[in-house]
Amino acid sequence: MLKKIIIKPANSAPAVGPYNHAVRVGDLLFCSGQIPLDPASGTLVAGDIKAQAERVLENIKVILEDQKLTFANVVKSTVFLTSMADFAGMNEVYARYFTSDFPARSTVQVAALPKGAIVEIEVLAHF
Repeated sequence: MLKKIIIKPANSAPAVGPYNHAVRVGDLLFCSGQIPLDPASGTLVAGDIKAQAERVLENIKVILEDQKLTFANVVKSTVFLTSMADFAGMNEVYARYFTSDFPARSTVQVAALPKGAIVEIEVLAHF
């Protein structure tokens, strides 16, 4: 049976509930959804979709780098938006982090996100 390894990067904002930043099982890294929390203060980053999406992707980058991975290792992402009107702005920022061999992706609109965030992104990466 494969071992479950809990991932809690030191440079990440604290989790806002009973979950871990990521869990590694075999060659897969399952990253929890990240919202735009400032790692230094643990508070939500203010701003529009571009500012919040950038913070979310930087938070994901911290988790990936902790495991010596990059965005190129991501095989699936799920984007949660509180408004599909923010899709283009999110996509513009997303394209700066995922530049080739794009992962599979789903984007869904949700009624609300933790702490009043307007975007949350989760990823699944392969070692």
